[in-house]
Amino acid sequence: MSTTVNVICFRGKKLSNGESPIMIRICKDRKTKYKSLGISVKPDYWDFNKNQPKTNCPNRVYIEKIIIDKKSEYQKKILELKAEEKEFTASTLIKPKVRQTLKTVQEFYNELVQEMELAGKIGNSRVYKDSLRSLEVYYKNKLDIPFSDIDMEFLLGYEKFLRLKDCKENSMNLYFRTLRSTYNKAIERKHAKRETYPFDDFKVSKFSIKTEKRAISKDNVKVIMNTDLSKEKEYVQLSRDLFVFSYLCGGISFSDMANLKQSNITNDRLMYVRQKTHRKINVPISDEAKEIIKKYIDSNNEYIFPILNHTIHKTKMQQYNRKKKVILKVNRYLKKISQITSIEVNLTTYVSRHSYATVLKNSGVNIALIGETLGHSDLKTTQIYLDSFENSQIDEAMKNLL
Repeated sequence: MSTTVNVICFRGKKLSNGESPIMIRICKDRKTKYKSLGISVKPDYWDFNKNQPKTNCPNRVYIEKIIIDKKSEYQKKILELKAEEKEFTASTLIKPKVRQTLKTVQEFYNELVQEMELAGKIGNSRVYKDSLRSLEVYYKNKLDIPFSDIDMEFLLGYEKFLRLKDCKENSMNLYFRTLRSTYNKAIERKHAKRETYPFDDFKVSKFSIKTEKRAISKDNVKVIMNTDLSKEKEYVQLSRDLFVFSYLCGGISFSDMANLKQSNITNDRLMYVRQKTHRKINVPISDEAKEIIKKYIDSNNEYIFPILNHTIHKTKMQQYNRKKKVILKVNRYLKKISQITSIEVNLTTYVSRHSYATVLKNSGVNIALIGETLGHSDLKTTQIYLDSFENSQIDEAMKNLL
């Protein structure tokens, strides 16, 4: 149905000066909407048949100009909407478009942090908080600036600032990747323009350095498993057990181990969803891993390991803070275990994860099947590959671990 645009004198309403308002009238789909033009006229000076001011109307030329301009404005909007094949109604056409207020760099960073916290992505929110804090120190002020101010000069200055602070390449890589990601999100939400995007010329990839691969052999894993730690603190034993459990159970990350509940065990299999990638993992539980579970399982706690407690760590923030505190302690005691066992590697939970991948790879197991991609160069692709294998194939492959 066609859309009509007319102008009328609304004589049903009288203003304090005795005049009636002149209104624009939009008709579409049998619905009519009115909007005042901000001008008025005495009904005696209005031709209601032709819907225009009479020739003797004071300010007639001025009134006619406003009417022509407004009618042209709405007719142009209608043509543009039709050309773009966009749906509209009389109400949306007459309603003024609210202009989006551009957010400053600081405002947008804080908005992203808040969204991540509400979504339970506490780790990500901390990364963005750290990035913002670093930028504020560099800028020596709050980042009450538009994204267009983050240009090549800004980025080169920031790089120089970080280098003078002896910031490591990995940290610089993270800072710049986070800033780039924030800029991209700002473009998506119309707080920044693509034309001012500086990262086409400023290459963040120059900060990427391959992390030295750290893994220990199958024999060294057995040494760690068989070393008598009965005289050591309980945390030393827990650290060893978490390291071994990760190795035996598909290189499970520390965060995912902390989240494991008794409900994740079904028919001697460990089934859980990776926190980082949201992929479903299904691996067999070896006899050695079962012994570790038996050691820590507690009827008073839903979680398998004494890292989280369902009665204490209820919020995502509480869980994040607790896991961060425990992993620092675990890695500190793993370093002590490396000294006790004379294994010349700085043992961490990551080493266990990488050792799982390396041992299976060296055993001739298909790279697509193992943890070659457990969080390394191409995690998503690897996870897709893993999904396609049968449990029997995974079970057979994992027999190579010991």
